[in-house]
Amino acid sequence: MTITTDWHIHSYNSYDCRMYIKTPCLTVTEIVRCAGDKGIHEYGLTDHLHTSFNLPDLAASRKDYEDSRPGPHFHFGVEASCVSQWELNEIASGKHKNPIIGVRSGGPRNGPLALGITEKNIAEYGIEYVIGSSHWPMYVPLDPSSLIHDCHRQNMFLARHPLVTIIGHPWHWGGPEPWLDNFLVIPSSMHDEFTQTVLKHDKVVEINLMMLLDRKHTERFTQQYLEYFGSLRSRGVKLSVASDCHTINHFDDLDLATASKLLHTVGIRDTDLWRIT
Repeated sequence: MTITTDWHIHSYNSYDCRMYIKTPCLTVTEIVRCAGDKGIHEYGLTDHLHTSFNLPDLAASRKDYEDSRPGPHFHFGVEASCVSQWELNEIASGKHKNPIIGVRSGGPRNGPLALGITEKNIAEYGIEYVIGSSHWPMYVPLDPSSLIHDCHRQNMFLARHPLVTIIGHPWHWGGPEPWLDNFLVIPSSMHDEFTQTVLKHDKVVEINLMMLLDRKHTERFTQQYLEYFGSLRSRGVKLSVASDCHTINHFDDLDLATASKLLHTVGIRDTDLWRIT
């Protein structure tokens, strides 16, 4: 098996490249070259958008994409974070000077969730697909039980959202890693509910290779996470694969051979993976 698709790649227009990543982030030209070098034939640019504050980043991403004269196998998407309606209202009020990652404190626990992207944005920027991802706990205590329930709540919201195509890196978000070292502590009822909802709403679930190959995870966790995706596949869930690369170093370190072997152990082959049709 050889992995030939990658639907989750970031350029330097993503906020985290400016805020957190020390090495230079990818230009769109470098993305095209690196994808070719890795044998990735179909792929997409998906820079971050949290709230309307990030729309200028999305506009810059679209311009760079168009300037690259993209071929028919290079697509334009976006990774939209799950946020709260409270923080969208806060930002719209003008109270926050530089809410690059939204408003990460002070919000109501269990308040309504939201996406910061609209149908109008999708049409305006020519977005072909939306990855909806949970990136942080939504104002809950940081104990394991609260984190698990909040992550599930966000995954379920994304699975039902009409604008979401792909649910990005389920059971992962930013912060100290690994936040979870035994995947089996997640109740099976949550997986059942999520699977049924994904199938009902015809969503794709992402296999994030950066998470799968992360050496900070134990072998036990990696195997459990693999078996989770094998179970999704056996139940008819569509799966996509993603590098989540931000830098040339990320691409250089991307071990597609190992990832392919791991996925093969749970019956997932390249021909099983989602592609834009």
